[in-house]
Amino acid sequence: MKRKRLRFGKGFRVALGNRRSQVAEMVLPPGESEGGPTNRHRGADQWLYVVTGTGAALVKGRRVPLRAGTLLLVEHGDRHEIKNTGRGLLRTLNVYVPPAYTRGGDELPRARP
Repeated sequence: MKRKRLRFGKGFRVALGNRRSQVAEMVLPPGESEGGPTNRHRGADQWLYVVTGTGAALVKGRRVPLRAGTLLLVEHGDRHEIKNTGRGLLRTLNVYVPPAYTRGGDELPRARP
């Protein structure tokens, strides 16, 4: 069993994981974004859950509003960007299956989902 208390500090941070999945925290200040036209996880699905704040996701060219309680599935290969459109911090919990990043936050080579 693994356990960790999440802190939601600024930026992106891998919190926990194993060989099959991992969880990361992401905090974006107002106006900031993560990802972009070339951002995609070639071998991992991403489940994004909005803990607090408001924002927008652009997934495969489609805009999706984000607010606390939103759960979004970004499938492997989908190009995507997450942007904070609110006045406060946008805090998200991200689950990757299989893992998409090293413990330090660098993208892993393509895995097989």
